[in-house]
Amino acid sequence: MNYIIIPVTNFFQNCCIIWCSTTLHAAIIDPGGEHNKIIDNIIKYKLSVKKILITHGHLDHIGSAYILSNIYKIPILGPHKKDYFWIKNINFQKNIFQIPSCTFTKNIWLKNNNQISIGNLILTVYHCPGHTPGHIVFFNKLSNILISGDVIFKKNIGRTDLPLSNYNDLICSIKQKILPLGNNVIIIPGHGPITNIGYEILNNPFLKKNY
Repeated sequence: MNYIIIPVTNFFQNCCIIWCSTTLHAAIIDPGGEHNKIIDNIIKYKLSVKKILITHGHLDHIGSAYILSNIYKIPILGPHKKDYFWIKNINFQKNIFQIPSCTFTKNIWLKNNNQISIGNLILTVYHCPGHTPGHIVFFNKLSNILISGDVIFKKNIGRTDLPLSNYNDLICSIKQKILPLGNNVIIIPGHGPITNIGYEILNNPFLKKNY
């Protein structure tokens, strides 16, 4: 699985473009804003974008999804339906995150264990509530790569001080869904640098006190 990470918005949210090296079919994951920057990279790598994937409904992760779906005539997949609260309250979100509101409609809700194909790539969806109730992550087993959104970061975890967040649910999601994937799994988080599961087990203070 090939990928590039494009930090967007004032939150430096990691928009990720992944693609199949054989077909050049691609998916955009969490296009939170700055759609022109995303398009420039699609052109640079000569990709054929087929899907937009969303980990959760926060504004810094969905800001350009609708625009890009219209430009490329492609579906928006995700998040889990339990994030409907965040999707229906986009105008409320701009007061929390202090970034412009957006349009986000006609997405397809995803469920735990759904399989998504991009060219010859297969992504497995895991529902990982905690940061938001409908947060999902995307795992490519062949490449051992996890796109984790705001569930887990390098030496940190997602915020649980927002409406409908839950710290215990988040820790449970990490322990039951993320850690069993294996120590060598690379984590591409929603913000910040890449890490891996083995490193986080040893160095993440939130896991050290709960693992």
